[in-house]
Amino acid sequence: MTTFDYTSMGFYTFDCLCRPVNEIPPGGNTSFVEEFTIAVSGAAGSAAIVAAKHGLKVQAVGGVGEDDMGDWVLAKLARFGVDVANMERCSGFTTSSSIVTTRANGQRPALHKRGATAGFYVTDDRVERVLDTKIFHVGGVGLMDRMDQGRTAEIMAAAKAKGCLTTLDVFASTSDDMPLIAPLLSNTDYFMPSEEEAMALSGMTDFEDIASFLLDQGTGAVILTLGEKGAMYRDRSGRRIDIPAYRIDVVCTCGCGDCFNAGFATGLHLGRTVEDCVRLGQASSAQNAMGLGSQAVVSSLEETLQFMDRTPLIS
Repeated sequence: MTTFDYTSMGFYTFDCLCRPVNEIPPGGNTSFVEEFTIAVSGAAGSAAIVAAKHGLKVQAVGGVGEDDMGDWVLAKLARFGVDVANMERCSGFTTSSSIVTTRANGQRPALHKRGATAGFYVTDDRVERVLDTKIFHVGGVGLMDRMDQGRTAEIMAAAKAKGCLTTLDVFASTSDDMPLIAPLLSNTDYFMPSEEEAMALSGMTDFEDIASFLLDQGTGAVILTLGEKGAMYRDRSGRRIDIPAYRIDVVCTCGCGDCFNAGFATGLHLGRTVEDCVRLGQASSAQNAMGLGSQAVVSSLEETLQFMDRTPLIS
């Protein structure tokens, strides 16, 4: 029996978001916006909070700085019931932070300070606690400077050996990140990059070719999140699932992929079929896109299931 249903390790960030921002005012001028908020975000942070909102017992593993932003991130995670015992205070680092300027069409150009995500490290004495979980998720490969130098691969291998289900996401990858990701894939049950990330990693543009390439690297399954085009699932057994997106009015797409990961994990936790897991991921992502600030519209598993029942798909 494990202590946690879901452990989310990696990129935790303090985000300031505002909209609509179609251009930065010239010189020292000021533009007025309609909405402004702050949120815990990041490839691990958003996933942790959505999973907790869905009722899973969640553990956060990552780093924050010894600053006010780090205080706020830890307090916000704890408010949702996320265990923060393995969130490291990284001396000499500020908390990873972003300013997200959301356009009227939902796109979100951002300014980012890498911060403590680059500085945290899971020491040997913490591994047992970190892996005391049913599902082990890593989000943010490419930003975890200390962990990316082989330690994440060691933890992933230990997670598989222990019998955890393993899921993996990356952050705004380039082809330079493939050497960091390749050693993880043989111990990854579900790899879930966005279409842009998958194309950048593989150097390919055809989604079927990309999925085959990633499966050949050893992952059990590939799920490409395709925005308004939905999601595609391919696995080593040859199973193919294509699911359209929900029809929604988009406010901000910040964190959509991260929320997908948590929705998918919710399905795994509940013992749902793979198709239902993908659909739960889609619903979590779609709700996220309907508000400003990662996870803002996601409230509970019951609400997510009701959203799935009442919201039409893009035909």
